[in-house]
Amino acid sequence: MTKNYFTEKEMHDLFVNPNVKTVSDKAITYTDEFRRLFISESEKGKLPRLIFEENGFNIEAIGSDRIKKTANRWRTAYKKSGVLGLSDSRSNTTGRPLQRELTLQDKNRRLEAQVQLLKAENELLKKLGNDRKGAGLKRVVGAVEMKFILIRSIIEKYKLRKMVSFLCDICGVSRSGYYNYYSIKSKERRKAWEKQDKLLKKNILKAFNFKNRKKGARQIKMTLMGQFNLNYNLKRIRRLMKKYNVFCAIRKANPYRRMAKATKKHTVLPNLLNRQFKQNAPGKVLLTDITYLFYGNGKKAYLSTIKDGSTNEILAYNVSDRITLDIATDTLLKLKNNKKVKFPEGAFIHSDQGFHYTNPLFQRMVKKYGLGQSMSRRGNCWDNAPQESFFGHFKDEAYIKPCETLAELKREVKSIMTYYNNFRYQWNLKKMTPIQYRNHLLNVA
Repeated sequence: MTKNYFTEKEMHDLFVNPNVKTVSDKAITYTDEFRRLFISESEKGKLPRLIFEENGFNIEAIGSDRIKKTANRWRTAYKKSGVLGLSDSRSNTTGRPLQRELTLQDKNRRLEAQVQLLKAENELLKKLGNDRKGAGLKRVVGAVEMKFILIRSIIEKYKLRKMVSFLCDICGVSRSGYYNYYSIKSKERRKAWEKQDKLLKKNILKAFNFKNRKKGARQIKMTLMGQFNLNYNLKRIRRLMKKYNVFCAIRKANPYRRMAKATKKHTVLPNLLNRQFKQNAPGKVLLTDITYLFYGNGKKAYLSTIKDGSTNEILAYNVSDRITLDIATDTLLKLKNNKKVKFPEGAFIHSDQGFHYTNPLFQRMVKKYGLGQSMSRRGNCWDNAPQESFFGHFKDEAYIKPCETLAELKREVKSIMTYYNNFRYQWNLKKMTPIQYRNHLLNVA
């Protein structure tokens, strides 16, 4: 039986045996006295296994194969060199010099190198633009590559000699890794990687600026695959975006958003949807809401949309500078005139409790078009979350503020709606655009 590793309990039992000098999870070092005892007992005809058992060793823990190999090794050493061959002389014959005590001059040189390392760290922080509050070595230098560069810069700037090993120990990196980093092969390999990264950067920027709409990493991945037939790993895209400072700004939430509430004369309907947004049936769940659009120099307009809950497609929208009932009813009329929309049995429209949607005229129009109607609970935006999410993405990606007139604003809204439905891939739609996903559901059905 072969034993490659010892358990912690086996190591403890071996360590307390007086015949054992040291023990690790892989090896045992026996005392010189036990080695001589073993040879003496072996010459009397005793088997190795019996000798080990009589001296308190657990044969199952050590392993019979290990005992046989140890016995053969000791017998060979005894025949070759006698009793002296049984002594453990490894500490004296390793060929490595013993660790000597450092002289005062060596200590001063090491302290000076350590001081220069700290100075270099401060310089690196200033270049990176980081704060220095509580900055220690581990916090300052994170990447192994940056540590190698830091060590090299210190050695060259302060002309330090024979300090590579010491500085590598301080930074927590290997000396061999440092020399490998600055080897010719490594430099050539990094040049090849840099060349490849620059090529990938061009493709990422191509997707990032596709249709003049800024995108995050997941949007870039889907656009590369859908429009350019390029399949990049998401981690690689994020790494390159970080490396080349390509980012998509995220709009902050508006803490002052208010909802136009229903009046006492209007009827509030129950929440039939109950957040079951995805029903895999295009046209069955319709979500609607109104949001503010601030453009130009303090001008304000309003956007009303109707969204398909299953495909995320914007089926109808209306832009107005007034928030009267017309903005909602006109959007509903556009939905009715959209020939591509077919309402399956049981289709209904879901909204919040705004006065537009509780108004009797709006509710009569909904019934006239053969739709049911559902409403969110009072003040609960999560009941209409996909519609709220769309408005967030819309304001992230649309160029609303630069518009000077209402006509310019309408053109921009039309452009973003076309882009959103036809070209904006979505992770949760199997990486398809809303229209692609709608066709996919119809084909599956």
